Amino acid sequence: MFANGRTHLAIPGPSVTPDEVLRAMHRTSTDIYGGALLDMTVSIYPDLQKLARTASALPVIYLGNGHAAWEGAIANTLARGDRVLVLATGNFGIGWANQARAMGAEVVVVDFGLTTGIDLSRTEEALRADLASGTPYKAVLMSHVDTATSLCNPVLPVRQVMDAVGHPGLLMVDCIASLGCDRFEMDAWGVDVMVATSQKGLMVPPGISFVYFGAKALAAREGVGFVPAYWDLKPRANPPAFYGLFGGTPPVQHLYGLRAALDMIMAEGLENVWARHAGLAQAVWAAFDAWSAGGPVSLCLSDPSLRSHAVTAAYAGPGNGDALRGWVTKFTGVTLGVSLGRDPAADYFRVGHMGHVNAHDVFGVLGAMDAGLKALDIPHGEGALAAATKVIAAAAKKAA
Repeated sequence: MFANGRTHLAIPGPSVTPDEVLRAMHRTSTDIYGGALLDMTVSIYPDLQKLARTASALPVIYLGNGHAAWEGAIANTLARGDRVLVLATGNFGIGWANQARAMGAEVVVVDFGLTTGIDLSRTEEALRADLASGTPYKAVLMSHVDTATSLCNPVLPVRQVMDAVGHPGLLMVDCIASLGCDRFEMDAWGVDVMVATSQKGLMVPPGISFVYFGAKALAAREGVGFVPAYWDLKPRANPPAFYGLFGGTPPVQHLYGLRAALDMIMAEGLENVWARHAGLAQAVWAAFDAWSAGGPVSLCLSDPSLRSHAVTAAYAGPGNGDALRGWVTKFTGVTLGVSLGRDPAADYFRVGHMGHVNAHDVFGVLGAMDAGLKALDIPHGEGALAAATKVIAAAAKKAA
């Protein structure tokens, strides 16, 4: 009834694509061996470095999704039989572990569950025991933000623990959900490999992914005996021609879209982008706090310091997650995210607030959800929208 008109995608990726990006992509293919495309593409790499806060790491672009980025990172740094430690806090940490295992690595998973984040004492214990074994882990893998749980893990403390025990492994971080949303400092936090994609904080449709290789990771590449030709970073780092940057035909339209998205991010300022995401996330949390005062609807993470600024995972009561998602799609044109990795999945849902999103987008989503709770007779506290607007008003007053 009320869903006609422009719909809104509030899932945690793919995120909403800005009109500027769509216009940049709306073009026929062009000469892929040089000219304007080459000049434009060369300009992308320095801005990708700025986005990750690195002065020296090499960003490599692959045609593919996040799973492609995982594979590109593993293929260039791990040989078959290498041991790796995975610090898992949700569905995607387990997924990266499974992919490393399928590619021949010997994988040890420390699973911290869905709500508590990485425990540094347990991490230190695992690393010390590993050093005593005589065959240390080649890498430690972790998610900055696990999109399934919405849990944001502090990265620097993990590096500090590795350094404190003298562990030589690479620190490899999944930033697929966090890049361009939550603060990430590749150099300052001592990250050796970072993976990301185009379709979340970078606001570009799915299709390209990024792996950043620091100096230690580039050195590790030399010790890997076999790397499949497509994934090999070496010809992409020093290609004989522009064609070699992508292992073949470049993703022409995606590159133009990425250039437009990076222009938008740089014009706003990365610090301002992070602040916008933080403020909008806090508005979402304030609404949930109000709802939770009178019913089952609640945030999955009780500690605000562990919550991502890109996505929020929530509980709605038995079967209510699916019911609420279905109602808001049918009657308001808002699409909420399904739950991943929680059982029963129908009780949960996720709200994406990443990338090209502002206050009126968030207010619209929260209003649609509030109407759905009322229409479905799901018990909930009142004042959610008022609480959200107070957060934004206070933040705007402080920034003025």
